[in-house]
Amino acid sequence: MTTPSDFLISVIVPAYNYAHLLPRALDSVLAQWAGDIELLVVNDGSQDNTAEVLAEYQARHPQLQVVHQANAGAAAARNHGIRLARGRYALLLDADDELVPDAFASLRTVLQANPQAGLVLGAQLSVTPDGRERLRLPTPASGTPRQLIQRYLLEKKISISHCCTLFRRDLLLQRPYPESLHTGEDIAVFAYLLVSAPVALTNQPLARIYKHADSLRHNRADEEAVAQGMLREVFASLPAECQPLRQRYEAQRYLSLFRAALLAGDQANARRYYRHALGLSPWQALRWSYLKKALRLGLGLA
Repeated sequence: MTTPSDFLISVIVPAYNYAHLLPRALDSVLAQWAGDIELLVVNDGSQDNTAEVLAEYQARHPQLQVVHQANAGAAAARNHGIRLARGRYALLLDADDELVPDAFASLRTVLQANPQAGLVLGAQLSVTPDGRERLRLPTPASGTPRQLIQRYLLEKKISISHCCTLFRRDLLLQRPYPESLHTGEDIAVFAYLLVSAPVALTNQPLARIYKHADSLRHNRADEEAVAQGMLREVFASLPAECQPLRQRYEAQRYLSLFRAALLAGDQANARRYYRHALGLSPWQALRWSYLKKALRLGLGLA
């Protein structure tokens, strides 16, 4: 028989220069505090007044745990918090987002019914920069490892986001966030967890996830090296039956680079990225949404 202690949830908040938004995230956890919750903030070398905000919160809420580290990136901050946490489960709450009221009540209900779940996917309220909210429901995640990875990486029919996903912490310890990546580092972790344990769902919203104008921009610095690094990290921990999907995923990454280069007016790299994707997976590259852009660019396909 499971006991309440079996369901200890560690909420881990990596924070970097979000002092103005951090109180919203912390308050959303503290407002529904209970004995089966742990709250830990990893200050990743913030240069604003994050340290002062955390000190003030600790004075009022001694249950809040705070760790300060030199700036090492979101992946390192998450890994640090995961190692220090005590819970069977971990919820990674970004400092600029917030949990909705009753998020923990919804999670407790799911865990009681699915104690072996490695992931709990919940609904989210996605908030645009102009304040509009959209409810996004989770999609079922069952099947063979290959089917799951195809649906997650290639078809994008399974959506996983921090804040509205609960993870079994032992699985996060088995597959830490790759600290060599500074974008997309979560994809490798999510893919591994997806094929490592059962997935449970709740259609109850767990979090509000705020989209910022700067978060919608594509960072093109070292973009090809980043894409190759992501490819290596994603497939390094996946079982053998998933490896045949690697080439198609590489083609998908290069088609994303192609789109970004086009938007930036970088026609030379756009041509190069498209030809590379075409060589890897013609049927993906020849989809009309990509082909029409390539034709406008004057790309010969011979």
